[in-house]
Amino acid sequence: MTDAGAPPNPDSAGPAANAPYRVLARKYRPSSFDDLIGQEAVVRTVSNAFETGRIPQAWILTGVRGVGKTTTARILARALNYEMPDGSVKGPTIHMPTLGVHCQAIMESRHMDVLEMDAASHTGVDDVRQINDSVRYAPASARYKVYIIDEVHMLSTAAFNAFLKTLEEPPEHAKFVFATTEIRKVPVTVLSRCQRFDLRRVEADVLMKHLANIATKENVEIEPEALGIIARAAEGSVRDSLSLLDQAIAHAAGQVRADAVRQMLGLADRTRVIDLFDSLARGDIAAAFKEFRDQYDVGADPIVVLSDLAEFVNFVTRVKIVPATADNVAYGETERVRAKEFASKISMRVLSRMWQMLLKGITEVQAATRPAAAAEMVLVRIAYVADLPTPDEAIKMLEQNGGGSPVVSGGGAARSTAPAAPVASAAPVRMPTSSPSAFGGGGARPQMAAPAPDPQGTAPVLRVTSFTQLVALAGQKRDIMAKSALEGDMRLVGFEEGRLEVALEPNASKTMISELAKKFELWTGRRWTMIVSNEAGQPTLRSVNQAAKQEHARTAEADPRVQEVLSRFPGAKVVEVRRLAPETPEANINADYGSDDPPDGSDGDDDL
Repeated sequence: MTDAGAPPNPDSAGPAANAPYRVLARKYRPSSFDDLIGQEAVVRTVSNAFETGRIPQAWILTGVRGVGKTTTARILARALNYEMPDGSVKGPTIHMPTLGVHCQAIMESRHMDVLEMDAASHTGVDDVRQINDSVRYAPASARYKVYIIDEVHMLSTAAFNAFLKTLEEPPEHAKFVFATTEIRKVPVTVLSRCQRFDLRRVEADVLMKHLANIATKENVEIEPEALGIIARAAEGSVRDSLSLLDQAIAHAAGQVRADAVRQMLGLADRTRVIDLFDSLARGDIAAAFKEFRDQYDVGADPIVVLSDLAEFVNFVTRVKIVPATADNVAYGETERVRAKEFASKISMRVLSRMWQMLLKGITEVQAATRPAAAAEMVLVRIAYVADLPTPDEAIKMLEQNGGGSPVVSGGGAARSTAPAAPVASAAPVRMPTSSPSAFGGGGARPQMAAPAPDPQGTAPVLRVTSFTQLVALAGQKRDIMAKSALEGDMRLVGFEEGRLEVALEPNASKTMISELAKKFELWTGRRWTMIVSNEAGQPTLRSVNQAAKQEHARTAEADPRVQEVLSRFPGAKVVEVRRLAPETPEANINADYGSDDPPDGSDGDDDL
């Protein structure tokens, strides 16, 4: 991981003719702070600390795999003990232009004063006790004793506790450098005694430049698009990117091309993924099926295809939000150009919906016994809803069309959304019998009037003349929240068409009044005045229904036949009285109302 102008790395010297091959991740391992890439914040902090003499007794380095935690720990050990043979360097320094007295041994992990321990295999108290015993003795030849503990989060709780005193008051000649990928598993008592450095993921464009330099040194010809694929696949890990580059060089046996890297990684062709995205965005299911099957026939994994598709959806979304994202050289020219085109045409709601469906679909495909078939069904769902309106857009379309259902055309074949529930039937809708308390509608069986025609051609007005009609309308609209609020949270005080006066239950939401007024206006085509009264009001519909059910249960229990059944089964009781079969057309409204009984509490002809 050296730059073009970096000093020669002792670990990267060219091997002899009979020496075994060294992988790129080891051959180009950084040996100084100048060689580190993508960690400018860490380098600047350490530089300032060394220049001002504010060197802590312990560091803890955290980050994902392959970003250089152990390498940085060794560079710190080298900087702490840097010494020239002529004695020109008197103290710790980050400027190490040439190899010092201890550098070679430190970078090769064989210096007696720089002790490295893998906490994954040394987790107990005895291992930490050995460090506590040896830390008291001065270094044999170096300036500091440096203890490098990798994967420190693997230490046991007792081992961490044994470290605390030594970490808090170590000898002046001892320094500790911890490395971990799981910083949350390190006790806060240890973190508070260390200076923490978070090594960040390396950006893809930085990785591409680094890989290009190494390819030049290795005399390997590689396409820029192939570098971008490797950099993205490494996900910010320098070690992973070098391992993939090593593998790509061996796979290509010559010039490293993008197609060969995709084949090596099992990735789908990015151009074909973009074509698949285009078909889905247009709603062309037939073209999407053909493109997916073509990719599947040449060996593409369905999960990989959906994952690459989700990655491209994310890229288009980022380009739409931040257009400068399209200038990222880690993506191919085709991806950047077409992403800009899609970002200018496709709305954010469509992109968000595609992303959510892909995330859920990938999980389904992973669990499916036939991944290809499951992936095709995911594509069907995405293509079908690609151009469907959102709920708020559908409502606007309904209002503009005078209550008709919006028609949406998709690529390949025209299709329409399911017919929306009509705001009001042209014929009068029979409503269930109201209770004797006549919640605004008296004891007569009310009728819901047909919408009055509007001479100006605006949305029709639906007449609602009783509170029970209003509740039934909420049920017909499938608005569970509104229906529940009307039934259980409101006690009727007064009702007129376009005006509702109610008293609220103690636990009722104070904001639902304005929300209900908007919904009533949307449903009926006229403004509604909602008044909250301090009067007691009539009982809620829910309490009336419950009282009616209890009365039915008591009546059933008094029946001799029921009493005979209860006597034969000790402990049995009547829980509920249900209607076995509706005998009148009015029972149809109950399905919309959401219960087995009409809102007035009557059951009609009920059987046990």
